[in-house]
Amino acid sequence: MDELIYASATRLARAILDREVSAEEVVNATIERIESVNPLINAVVQLRPDAARSEAREADALLARGEIRGPLHGLPITIKDAFETEGIISTSGTKGRASFMPTEDDAAVARLRAAGAIILGKTNVPELSLAFESDNLIYGRTNNPYDLSRTPGGSSGGEAAIIAAGGSPLGLGSDLAGSIRLPSHFCGIAGLKPTTGRVPRTGNFPPRGGLSTDLSQAGPMARRVEDLALMLPLIVGMDWRDPTVVPMPLGSPASVDLKGLRVAFHTDNGIATPTQETIGIVRSAARALTDTGIIVEEARPDGIEETYELMHSILGADGGAGLEGLLRMAGTIETHPLLQRVQKLLSPRAISTAELGAVLLRLYRFRSRMLAFMEQYDAIISPACVHPAMSHGNSFEDAAGAAFSYTMTYNLTGWPSVVVRGGTSPEGLPIGVHIAARPWREDVALAIASEIEKTTGGWQRPPL
Repeated sequence: MDELIYASATRLARAILDREVSAEEVVNATIERIESVNPLINAVVQLRPDAARSEAREADALLARGEIRGPLHGLPITIKDAFETEGIISTSGTKGRASFMPTEDDAAVARLRAAGAIILGKTNVPELSLAFESDNLIYGRTNNPYDLSRTPGGSSGGEAAIIAAGGSPLGLGSDLAGSIRLPSHFCGIAGLKPTTGRVPRTGNFPPRGGLSTDLSQAGPMARRVEDLALMLPLIVGMDWRDPTVVPMPLGSPASVDLKGLRVAFHTDNGIATPTQETIGIVRSAARALTDTGIIVEEARPDGIEETYELMHSILGADGGAGLEGLLRMAGTIETHPLLQRVQKLLSPRAISTAELGAVLLRLYRFRSRMLAFMEQYDAIISPACVHPAMSHGNSFEDAAGAAFSYTMTYNLTGWPSVVVRGGTSPEGLPIGVHIAARPWREDVALAIASEIEKTTGGWQRPPL
C-alpha cells in the first residue's frame, strides 16, 4: 500500500491511465490511510468513501472502454473547506454554515472534477480561513503529522497535514497571507500560490471582494513539485464570473532554461530573524542552485521590511466591519477564540477614507519598489517562516505574527511563489524554502523549486 499512498500524483495519474493500477485500488488505499491517520491528526472533516469508491469504479469502466475524462482521470484528491463543493458540506469552519450544502462547485473544483479527479473529502481550516492554525468550533483542531503537539498551520492546514501523511496525493488550497505556503512549510510538502489573477475564486467562502481581493489566490498543494505543475494548468483562466482573472499564457517549468537565470536570496527580511537552522537551509539551497548554472546573489529588496505593517494596515482598515459582515452572512453567532483574537487585532486599526487613500498609495509604492528590484532578477529565495511548526495556540502570542511576514510580501505584490521542503529542524520538523518569481512566471518558480527538491529530497515521510 505504501507504493500507492506515498507516490506522487503525477506517477499515480500516469499509472491509472496506463492501467498499471486501477482507480479503485488507489482510492481504496487513500481512504484506508485517511481512516488510519485521521483520528490522530483530524485533517479530513468530510469524507465520502462510498461516493469516491463508486466514482473510481466508474472511472475504471470508462477507461476500459477507451474513454478518458482528463489528465486526472480516476485520481483521488482533497479540497480545502473554504471551497464550495456540490453535494458536500462546506462550512469554511464557521458554525453558521455547519450544515451548508452547496448546489454547485467552486470554479476551480469544477475544473478538477472535469479533469477526472475524484474528491475524497474536505479538509480542515480555521474559522473563515483567518488564522495560521487550523481549529474551529465545528471540527476542532488539526495536528501536525510530524508532531501532534504542533499545528500544521493555516489556513490550508488540514490539506497540508493529510497530504504529508499520505492520505491524499493532491489538494486545492487558498492563500491570503501565506495560507498555502506556511502549512506547506510546517508539513514539509510543496505548495504554490499562483500570480493574483490566475485562478478564478468563484465559489470561495469567504467570497472575494473589497481590499483583500487582490491579496488572495487559489493554488495546488502536493508532496512533490511536479504535482503542482500537473494541477496548475487545469485550474487557471477566466470563468466569466471572477472579474479579476487575466487570460495570460501559462509557461511550463519543463521548458525553463535554468542556465543564466539570475536569483537573489536573503535570509532576514528586516522584520523577524529566522532560526539558525532556517538560515542555513536557505543558504544551502542557494548554493545548490549555482551548480545548475543559475547566477545567485545575496540581495534583499529595498522596502521589504514594510511588509508586515502594510499588510495589517490593509486588512484592518475597516476595523473589522467586513469580518462582522461575513459572520452575519454566514449566520454565525458564536466564534472560535482564534477568530476573536483576529477581531481584537483589527478593531483598533480602523482608519478614515483619507487615511485609506494613503495606505493604498503606500501599497502602490511598495509594489513599484519590489518590481524595480525584480528587473535585475528572475526569482527571490528566502525563508518561508522564521521557525518550523509551532505548538498549538501560539500563533497570536507577542511578536508571533511577524514570523509569518516572509509569505505576506508576495500577497502584497501578487507574484507567484512556491514553498518546498529544504531540510529538517533539530526537533525533526520540516523547514521549507520559499521561491518567488516575476509576475506570471509560475514556470520559473516551479523549475527552481524542482531543482531545490532534487538536492534536498523534498517531502519526507512523517512518523505516523
